[in-house]
Amino acid sequence: MPDTAPARAATVLVVDDDADIRELIVGQLAQENYRLLAAANLGELRQMLRDHPVDLIVLDLNLPDGDGLSLCRELRGEGSDVQIIMVTARGSAIDRVLGLELGADDYLTKPFEPRELLVRIRNLLRRGRGDTGTQGRASTMRYAHFGPWRLDLVQRRLIAPDDRLVMLSSAEYRLLCHFIEQPNIVLGREALLPERRATAAFDRSIDLQISRLRQKLADVAGGSELILTVRGEGYVLASAVDYS
Repeated sequence: MPDTAPARAATVLVVDDDADIRELIVGQLAQENYRLLAAANLGELRQMLRDHPVDLIVLDLNLPDGDGLSLCRELRGEGSDVQIIMVTARGSAIDRVLGLELGADDYLTKPFEPRELLVRIRNLLRRGRGDTGTQGRASTMRYAHFGPWRLDLVQRRLIAPDDRLVMLSSAEYRLLCHFIEQPNIVLGREALLPERRATAAFDRSIDLQISRLRQKLADVAGGSELILTVRGEGYVLASAVDYS
């Protein structure tokens, strides 16, 4: 007989040293079908990760016993693929890009609307369980070829014509996948940041992310003109894409 057991509810770990904020977030998420855990510091967070399978962390950037950015970098260095939403009072685009570069999947700036956090969590969990890479024929292929570059769809890294490896942050890889899925099509901010669709039009951090991605692509001849800006509309990958 087919297995009819229900899927395991996603486990969300809320980490914030402010008890009021922690309880507010947990209370809001309690209305959903999530298994909820809470921690007040990095020590408690690490213990929770040892004791429980966690799908997503809502992580405050400033904690009494350490920095959320450092923890994010450590988790990615260990190969953890847990989804991370970074919550921070630092509102500059540079701070947000740094968080995404170090492995966070999304961010929210305090103060925030709890319902917005809920939407972000839903989108990330849906993406994590469904589509995190390229679609269609690419799902059975290892490499996407565009311009002089190859993108390794398994190990999520760029390969230059001389086989030199270029590592990508989680944010850069997701951006590049959006471009590769729709080459030669102008993509607006909403298409490039579907998990932040409501605020993408005003989110300047994507400009910095694309600038950094362009710098990496420009490292070889023929790579500098791959991602073009279409003023007033968005960005386009000006290249055919083949798979192998």
